[in-house]
Amino acid sequence: MPDYLLNLDRHLFYFINHDLSNSFFDWIMPLLRNPKFWIPLYIFIIAFCLWRYKKTGAIIIVLLAASAGVADFTSGVIMKHNIQRLRPCRDPVVSVTDISRVPCGSGYSFPSTHATDHFAMAIFLGFVFCRKWKWVWLWAILWAGSICFAQVYVGVHFPVDVICGALYGAFVGWLFSLLFKKLQPAF
Repeated sequence: MPDYLLNLDRHLFYFINHDLSNSFFDWIMPLLRNPKFWIPLYIFIIAFCLWRYKKTGAIIIVLLAASAGVADFTSGVIMKHNIQRLRPCRDPVVSVTDISRVPCGSGYSFPSTHATDHFAMAIFLGFVFCRKWKWVWLWAILWAGSICFAQVYVGVHFPVDVICGALYGAFVGWLFSLLFKKLQPAF
């Protein structure tokens, strides 16, 4: 990564991790990045799709899970192990001032798998339901974006990690939405 981009990334990380610190964010951000916090939303999506759309709903759920699975595997296993960028809490320059609000985590930082997975799901759902409900886009992006922001705020990812993870996840979600439209053109 070019030095100017690396320095910008570190400064932006410092701004989010330090300058935006407040007691509300200290409470909510660790929750937002915890997958267990989102279980009620996942249950609602599954139940709603199966109840409202039956067989088509089952296809939506399978492709939603596949989009998250592909995004997770390719970003978490293939990309991270080939790129090997250190997390902020392990970076020799940043770790000195990093406010770690959760355990540092094992593995590497780039790209953020949380960002990749959630943007894959958000974009998939956005494209699948956008004709029926335009407002789905707002909530899907807000949901995935809040998880990305939380990753930086708690100190486990740099902004570039979540931005690139979000872009890659959006691409994966879009591809799976194209597959869904091919399988269910009338939807």
